[in-house]
Amino acid sequence: MTERIKGPDPNQIYPIAGNKHVQFIKPSLTKANIEAGAYTYYDSKSGEVFENQVLYHYELIGDRLIIGKFSSIGPGATFIMNGANHRMDGSTFPFNLFGNGWEKHTPTLDMLPLKGDTVIGNDVWIGMDAVIMPGVTIGDGAIIGANSIVTKDVEPYTIAGGNPAKQIKKRFTESKIKELLQIKWWDLEIQVINDHMDAILRLDMEVLKKISKADN
Repeated sequence: MTERIKGPDPNQIYPIAGNKHVQFIKPSLTKANIEAGAYTYYDSKSGEVFENQVLYHYELIGDRLIIGKFSSIGPGATFIMNGANHRMDGSTFPFNLFGNGWEKHTPTLDMLPLKGDTVIGNDVWIGMDAVIMPGVTIGDGAIIGANSIVTKDVEPYTIAGGNPAKQIKKRFTESKIKELLQIKWWDLEIQVINDHMDAILRLDMEVLKKISKADN
């Protein structure tokens, strides 16, 4: 009888013994305005926690960073949130930050160019030192090149890169992408994923369609 794969514990911050760089994000989170799915990891440069890579993220503003399951985030990748925005209807200088009477000129939220939540899909790969700007949505299965600055949405299963990041190519045909978005292998029970990992890695569509129907 073939021994069944167990896989790593998704609730353990450091899933690789002796390695304090690769960390599962979900169990490391302390802030309510960041969400991450199971098995999504951050590969840190020097052991920094993932939340340190999420900048200008203030509860007062209310925006969220939402990341799906099984996504890979490379060293130094940074998420700029809406708190980084300055007024643009006149001077951009944030007088209020420096107090001493200037705080009375604190802008209200409707004065700021807020972009909403930042959403990263499932099975996304974000390369080293990429920068994700506020309000961006990166679709399932997308790949973001190293050192890219993502200022606009990236469609599912699209490779994007550059400054600003632009679509380089689609990873698969439109029909295959549509099928993958219907299958959503990342939502399968973990033991089903373990038992069919080769098919997932190869994206064997016949097998994936079969196990997706069986799991539902």
